[in-house]
Amino acid sequence: MEILLLIIHVLIGIAIIGVVLLQHGKGADMGAAFGSGSAGSLFGSSGSANFMSRTTAVLATVFFLTSLGLTYLGSSGRDSEGVIQRAPSGAQDGSKVPAVPAQDPTVPTPSAPADPNSKAGAVPK
Repeated sequence: MEILLLIIHVLIGIAIIGVVLLQHGKGADMGAAFGSGSAGSLFGSSGSANFMSRTTAVLATVFFLTSLGLTYLGSSGRDSEGVIQRAPSGAQDGSKVPAVPAQDPTVPTPSAPADPNSKAGAVPK
């Protein structure tokens, strides 16, 4: 069920991208503002919603519902503990966790510069 819902979710997402890219925006009629007589509705409402905007709204609603469904299916099979409760604790098994990890002996330690007059380690003021 989860895989089917995921496939539908991806297809709806691709469909939303396609429908939005096919729509004719208000900014496309900007040339009408400079000389044509139809500039009255350039920045105002353009009337009732057409087929493309209704299709976008329906696809967005289905996308939202599949997102909720995937969230529910993804969390339904798990226990109610959070990450903090599942994290290993040093106090539970009696061992202490070191605050600083031990240094690997195969890695050379950084040393001071060879030239004592070098300002490589100086902090600018």
